[in-house]
Amino acid sequence: MNLRTRTTHRAATVGLLLAATVLTAPQAMAAGTRTSAEPASSATAKPLGRLGPLTALVIERLLVSDEVAAAKFGTDSPVEDPVREAQVLEQVRAQAEAAGVDADTAVAFFRDQITASKEVQRALFARWTAHPEEAPTTRPDLGVIRVRLDRLTTDLLAELRNTAELRDRPVTCSVQLALAEVSGAVRERLDAPHRRALSTATNSVCRTGGTVSPVPQGTPRS
Repeated sequence: MNLRTRTTHRAATVGLLLAATVLTAPQAMAAGTRTSAEPASSATAKPLGRLGPLTALVIERLLVSDEVAAAKFGTDSPVEDPVREAQVLEQVRAQAEAAGVDADTAVAFFRDQITASKEVQRALFARWTAHPEEAPTTRPDLGVIRVRLDRLTTDLLAELRNTAELRDRPVTCSVQLALAEVSGAVRERLDAPHRRALSTATNSVCRTGGTVSPVPQGTPRS
């Protein structure tokens, strides 16, 4: 099989998988914009494919970023916190070594999670500044949020361990990641900033390369 044939076959496979995503998510596409009161990563909003569980956790962490933004908006707490970020990455390195996950891989992955979270926070700050009527009226407790983030770190490390072999196979990983990203974005009705952040957060999932097309425009999340 020559290069052109292999490329065409991969493109056709991705196309079929994405078509299956649309066909298996009619409720998500018909339901309109999800309100902020709806729980993230509900039982009916799981990304598809072998990287679905990992992607679901990535999306859940992204949506926690909304709460981080709400906790910081209008306060002296900055989006950038290099000291806290360094502490988180050091903790990740230690936890990865204990969990049997390559530490450098884990640190690179969680650095992407931190970058994606900051993208979401900045986008929300800009929206709320331009439209004060959309700004949150309550301020979540950052301490409680960090407990959730710690739990997600443990779960994400477990999924990195579980998917290590798959993530070393660039073509298969790319296809599975595209399926998970697109289905997750559709089912959670992520808006453009959250979709861009999702792309950032999954940047280093496929460890040996292989690019994934950006998740397409879908019904936006509020």
